[in-house]
Amino acid sequence: MWLDEADGFAEIFKGYLPYYLLVALPIFIIMSPVNPVAASHEFSVYRMQQYDLHTVPHGCRSSSFNLEGRSLTSWSTSRHCVVARVQDITIDQFMEIRSKAGALLLVLPKNDTVLSPEEKEHIQLLEMAMIQQEVSAPVYFTQWTPEYDDILQDLQHSFITDDKSGTALEAMLNSVSSNGYQIVVSAPTPQKIDSKPVTIHGKLVGRSGSPQTIVIAAHYDSLGVAPDLSYGADSNASGAVAVLELARIFSRLYSSASTRGGPSLLFVLTATGHSLNYFSIKKWLEEHLDSADASLLQDVSFAMCLDSISSSGPLRMHVSKPPKAGGAPHSIKERAGVPFTHKKINLADETLAWHHERFSIRRITAFTLSSLQSHKDPSRSSVLDSYSEASLKNLVSNIGSIARALASHIYNLTDEASSEDRDLYDQALGIEEVSVKHWFKYLSSQSRAPHVITTGSTPLSGVAAALERALSRYMDVTANVHTVDKREPEYTLYSPTRAVVYVYSVKPAVFDLILTVAIVAYLTVIYFAIQFFPKFYEEYAKLVTGKVKVH
Repeated sequence: MWLDEADGFAEIFKGYLPYYLLVALPIFIIMSPVNPVAASHEFSVYRMQQYDLHTVPHGCRSSSFNLEGRSLTSWSTSRHCVVARVQDITIDQFMEIRSKAGALLLVLPKNDTVLSPEEKEHIQLLEMAMIQQEVSAPVYFTQWTPEYDDILQDLQHSFITDDKSGTALEAMLNSVSSNGYQIVVSAPTPQKIDSKPVTIHGKLVGRSGSPQTIVIAAHYDSLGVAPDLSYGADSNASGAVAVLELARIFSRLYSSASTRGGPSLLFVLTATGHSLNYFSIKKWLEEHLDSADASLLQDVSFAMCLDSISSSGPLRMHVSKPPKAGGAPHSIKERAGVPFTHKKINLADETLAWHHERFSIRRITAFTLSSLQSHKDPSRSSVLDSYSEASLKNLVSNIGSIARALASHIYNLTDEASSEDRDLYDQALGIEEVSVKHWFKYLSSQSRAPHVITTGSTPLSGVAAALERALSRYMDVTANVHTVDKREPEYTLYSPTRAVVYVYSVKPAVFDLILTVAIVAYLTVIYFAIQFFPKFYEEYAKLVTGKVKVH
């Protein structure tokens, strides 16, 4: 009986080709991915800096690409997007990628606190080299995720070359079985953005009859290889926080006629630092020195600029001219107990070295206090410059030293001063650590790159508005909005600064070829098996029953 049923089953396949799919479709379903969604990923990425300084281009000039992902060791042409950890790529490799590859995607460390000092220095030097170059290919940075780790491992084990594979068969099998990735970023074409930096200043008026003014200044922006990742804790959230804390301390002393100092104190916070050649302070000085009413900066004794004062090194005074004995800079140097570094202003350089040089060019005595030994320190322009408890401790200590030195100079306290006077001022100069920590964490928790803080819908918004409100608690504050000359701009910023990357898991072309051959061979076998099934059945029935099946 079962032979008769088998005969009926054979008749079904004898003349109807579509029924072959009853065999083929289940096999295709089994071969399909269990989770198709896992074949694609979506991540936020941050584009490398793009700006022009005196019409000289810097940074990345492109934004979109659709390329095959490759590792540092397997890429070869402009059709590849190189994907790597930022700590793995060398400056020489970046130079080669810059000139030959189609795009570059760098993954930041999972936790920068576990990096060795050598690794941090390597990343900082790489960032400095990248910013100084003009890069035609799109360059993006992204935060570490477990998915990125898997992608990096797949790319590192894919496309094994002959010299790395044990045998030719191993290389062939690896090329067929390896996972590839198509990386796509669709972002707007880079466009110029309207930048309006804001300078905030407030003044504590000294005793009548003393025309002298002391300027205490810092820039509050930050610099990193990617604008949206530029948190700048040391450079220069620390300087901005110090200005706010010094304003709080001396506003208490100047609020009483009995403790008010002789010189007036002018506190200044500017929006553009060394990356844009201190444009804000330059415009601010022009507005207040070249105008008919220049009373704000009349008889300036000296300008003290604060830059990067929370790193581990001791404070150092940077000057354009060696401080002369009897002068104000020498007085501050001796009272603070800091060494000095002398560097002449070189107007031929693309950017000035320190904040105080803008004052010195206008013949105002000035200096910069910093924990950095040199203006070329790569930590000034790093995405690794983030908040830490150690840096907070250094900042509190350095603000205290600066406050004591400044107060000692203002009130002319000497070693012979009575202990009562010293105790009185030490008590008045106490640092409010809670306030310092709050502002240090606030400024260090967000990007303060000029692309972000100078291009809002209203100039006085975000960080600038917060600093203006904080400083206005201690004195009357004025905010000056500066504009860039559109005919001959000193600098130009570009957007976009961030985008979304889509990573699709794909197989290499050779896999498609082999899969096609395998499918054709499989269908051919199925076709002939079904076509010859009746003949096979007749022979089998004859063998089992000893009779020929008659149709």
